[in-house]
Amino acid sequence: MKFIKRLIITILLIAIIAVGTVVYMGYSMYKEAITKTSIAERIEEIKKDENYVSFNDISDDFKHAIVAVEDHRFYTHNGIDIITTTRSMLENIKEKDIVAGGSTITQQLGRLLYFTQEQRFTRKIAELFVAFDLEKNYSKDDILELYCNMIYYGDGYYGIRESSLGYYKKEPKDLSLAEASLLAGLPNAPSVYSPTKNKELSRKRQSAVLRQMVKYEYISEEQKQEIENRN
Repeated sequence: MKFIKRLIITILLIAIIAVGTVVYMGYSMYKEAITKTSIAERIEEIKKDENYVSFNDISDDFKHAIVAVEDHRFYTHNGIDIITTTRSMLENIKEKDIVAGGSTITQQLGRLLYFTQEQRFTRKIAELFVAFDLEKNYSKDDILELYCNMIYYGDGYYGIRESSLGYYKKEPKDLSLAEASLLAGLPNAPSVYSPTKNKELSRKRQSAVLRQMVKYEYISEEQKQEIENRN
């Protein structure tokens, strides 16, 4: 019995040390990044892009679509979605690798601002610290605006204005619900869902976005059916 207790204590200590090491490495990565360029400076750089658009110049349908499909609790969490994160963490521990994302829009923005797409636990921790800073210093609308302007939509288009003009020859504020829901589905896997690469898959992804919009009451089932029938 004593042996089992000692074994459990040893395992717990090893786990605590391992987690502590990863958190420290992630924090160090975060500090190094913001020391080189502060978050405020990085955001100012991004906003100087000629294709950057303000929150009010993005269609409500697109903003609703991207929140519904990427992070439906975006406006209620503090940068981390505990439910999604816990589920993803358990899956990653089981697989001993990062196989599930679970990142909120704020976490994804943290990665876009400073880090690569490389799947590392330390990078995930680093983006969490950036997410905390973002949530503390910027409004939800500011964060969503930045995210929409930075994500990749396929076909070489970065940001909502480039993609809106590139795919539909329209400004982001003029996107229809059908166009907005299709574009909102692209960042998940731009090379796979791009309508110029695979129209059938892009429509399936659009349907998934529309289902989420219905589920979270941004649109009605009738609106969803109307778009799908047109496809």
